[in-house]
Amino acid sequence: MIAAIVLAAGESRRMGRQKLVLPYGDKTVIEHIVSQVLASEIAQTIVVTGHDVQAVEAALLGKPVTFVENRRYKDGMLTSIRAGLQAVTPAAEGFMVVLGDQPSIDAPTITQLVAGFRAVEKGIVVPLYDNDTGHPIIISIAYRDDVMTKFDDTGLRGLIYGHPEYVHRLPVRAPGVLRDMDTPEDYERELKEIG
Repeated sequence: MIAAIVLAAGESRRMGRQKLVLPYGDKTVIEHIVSQVLASEIAQTIVVTGHDVQAVEAALLGKPVTFVENRRYKDGMLTSIRAGLQAVTPAAEGFMVVLGDQPSIDAPTITQLVAGFRAVEKGIVVPLYDNDTGHPIIISIAYRDDVMTKFDDTGLRGLIYGHPEYVHRLPVRAPGVLRDMDTPEDYERELKEIG
């Protein structure tokens, strides 16, 4: 089984307001993303909060997710991944790192990545679109201790670029794997994508 760690702890400084609770279709951004994860082949969904804990949790009220609060969220994304990893079930064979500000990601792409992870003899699967790698990524639970104790300076890039032999780049047809949402202009672009 694969667990998902949804990163929802950031301060949204470049957006100027909490981007995860902005409207996206008939949901909020974070509700849409978590709904896509829940509709996929992911077995456990962990949402890591930090800044605006109450607003993010309220947006996901009633969803079958596990909330983990990262009190060290200002120290970077890796601290949120580590916080989420501590809640991953021991039965997990791997964990997917899902960005909380990537609303164009969809359940079929997530499921394709899970299938790809199970089909290859590699410990890390990253989506590849138009010769660029993006998110979400899946990492074997075998690298849990490395993620928990190493890469303070580089984040997960240290694992991925330090061990290219472990990485499978899986071609996908979803350009959204390359796009996250940091600025008001990014948000407007994402809204246009859904009409």
